[in-house]
Parts: sequence; C-alpha cells; structure tokens
Amino acid sequence: MEAYKKEFIEFMVDCQVLRFGDFVTKSGRRTPFFINTGFYRTGTQLKKLGEYYARAIEENFGLDFDLLFGPAYKGIPLSVATVMALSERGAEIGYCSNRKEVKDHGDAGILLGMPIKAGQKVLMIEDVTTAGTSVGETMPIIKTCGEVEVVGLVVSVDRMERGSKEKSALSEIHETYGLKTAAIVTMAEVVEHLYNRPYQGKIIIDDTIKAAIDAYYEQYGCRE
Repeated sequence: MEAYKKEFIEFMVDCQVLRFGDFVTKSGRRTPFFINTGFYRTGTQLKKLGEYYARAIEENFGLDFDLLFGPAYKGIPLSVATVMALSERGAEIGYCSNRKEVKDHGDAGILLGMPIKAGQKVLMIEDVTTAGTSVGETMPIIKTCGEVEVVGLVVSVDRMERGSKEKSALSEIHETYGLKTAAIVTMAEVVEHLYNRPYQGKIIIDDTIKAAIDAYYEQYGCRE
C-alpha cells in the first residue's frame, strides 16, 4: 500500500472522521464503522484533505479536465480544498457546486463557482458513496449545461458494500453512468493498515471490531 494511503487512514483517525463502534447509516444499515467527513473542520485539516484527494485524482484521472464538481453540501468544501491543492500541482482547475435552492437574484441559478460550459471535462467529487443517490441527482444538473463530458467520480473512502444489487455502489455507478470511479482508500486497505497494529499508543481495530466488520461484510459486502 502506498505511503500516502497509510497517512490518509491515520489522518482520518486523528480527525475523528473514521470511528468504530455501533452506528446506523442513512440507509438504515447497522454498521461497526462510520465515516463522517463533517469532522474535517480546520484550515489545516481541509488543506491536507485536499492534498490527499489531489494525489488520488492525479493517479487515477490525470489532470486533463476543466472543472471539479462537488454536490451540495459536503461536496462544496471538498471541491474548493481540492482545486487549491491541484493548483499547487500546476493544474488550474475550476470548482463548481450546486445549491439546494435556485437563487433568483445576484449570482442567480442553481450553480455556484465556475459556470459549466459545453465541451468541458468535469470530474465529480464526493465524501463517501453508499448507494449512489447523489450521483443520480447531480448528473442531470451537469447535463443541462450542454454537451459536457463527465470523466469520473472520486470519493475519499470506498465502503465496499452493496448498492441496490450485488455489486458495490461504485461499480453500479460505473455501469449505470459509464463513469470511472476511484477512492483515496478502500475499507479493505483501512482494515489492513489498522488491524492489530498500534497507532497513537492503542489498537484501533482489535479482534472484536475486526469480527464485527467481517460480519457486516458477510451481510452487506459486495459480491463482485
């Protein structure tokens, strides 16, 4: 596993973004781990997060695209932090996000940031995708702006669980929309790095938590 992936996993733990215990996801699944990117709250944290996203984007998509689209609300700071990090890599990429409500005055419309124009290449950015719902909501918004090429979707963590069928949510997004998908890390990499390995003086994933994760994937893990 690449060093930056290990660093990112530890970064999530440090920021309390990645936690283990007993949680219920938005889809109603009881899960032994939870990822809440709302806990990236400081300038330093967001700067580092953008750098990790930028690294994953360059590795998986290159830098030949025009605009990074982050769906409201969590996608807004993600897109801003990441285009700033991409600029440090020599890529001048615009950011764009949608509003939940259409604004009828001033900077009117449903979009904020760089306008989406026909002929542009757009990459979507999200925090964590479990069922692909926001992609289904976002694609029509982008497509109404003209002949735009959506080159893919990048997320922070691939939870590696089933979407609506037997495949992972990211695989279903690829099949449904023809999008390439990528994540900074997968949950398999998280477990590989943290299981029975001391970090900051304690074991983050011990045998009990590992057994709960295994049981969760037995029930909800993707089959392909």
